[in-house]
Amino acid sequence: MAPSATLHHLTIALSDTDRGVYESLDLRIARHPSETMRYLLARTIALCLLWEEGILFSKGLSTVEEPAVWIREPDGRVKLWVDVGAPSAERMHKASKHAERVVVVTYPDATAVKRNADGAKIHRAEHVEVMALDTAFLDALERVVPQRGAIELVHTGGRLYVTAGGETVEGDVTRTMLAPD
Repeated sequence: MAPSATLHHLTIALSDTDRGVYESLDLRIARHPSETMRYLLARTIALCLLWEEGILFSKGLSTVEEPAVWIREPDGRVKLWVDVGAPSAERMHKASKHAERVVVVTYPDATAVKRNADGAKIHRAEHVEVMALDTAFLDALERVVPQRGAIELVHTGGRLYVTAGGETVEGDVTRTMLAPD
């Protein structure tokens, strides 16, 4: 019998002062058996930093045609496509043709994402945003974020502060575009 997903239940007090977003999120996050905790944390942070009405986790790693996080319009169009990791140029091209906005959340920096895109034809590459999180930050989060519980996530001045269980972990979010205009 194949192992099943692990359910994480997080209540997140989100304060994104850079965007003026203040929300209380009640998230149930299914972690696929092959999913690393870094990946789960990166996609959770992505959902928080891109929070707007209608944003959802997709079916996850088991459904390769879907991004990690997205916003779908009622008519089926994809408003936001968020991939985590270092997607191939072909995947970024497909996403950019399919969605109004594409964001890649990667760690530890944007080098691998840009290397994958180097010399490749990617539709609207200059509009693909790359958001990099530090691996050490994600590893520190893994030690403090509970499987079930409450956390506070503050984003200000491009810096993240995550508090869980009385302990605060901080790290930078570096944003760049995949290709210059």
